[in-house]
Amino acid sequence: MSAAVEHTESATEASHDAHGHEHGHDGHVPKDSYFIKIAIILAVVTALETSTYWWPESLSGVATPALLIMMAIKFFMIVSIFMHLKFDSKVFSFMFYTGLGLAIFVYLVFLFTFQFFRT
Repeated sequence: MSAAVEHTESATEASHDAHGHEHGHDGHVPKDSYFIKIAIILAVVTALETSTYWWPESLSGVATPALLIMMAIKFFMIVSIFMHLKFDSKVFSFMFYTGLGLAIFVYLVFLFTFQFFRT
């Protein structure tokens, strides 16, 4: 065998332990079934968000706070799970969650400025 082939084979063997597990992958990445469950939850929350279009007039005052809560739930799930902030440094989590809080604050100030919550 040539030296290049031997080097490649030894590098491949070195990346596996005695049980055949690869060392190159992160140990914190969940299985695919976990991501499928999260996707189903996100789809249900999205269906609830879009269902606010058909809510009766008597619930119109509840729709905006409900949408804000559902938006925050989806934001937390997507950022923490799909962007792996759940496994990264807490500094990154702080930056994203601060951004969410600021966005909600600005949106609520906007709504109160135009007296949206007044009946």
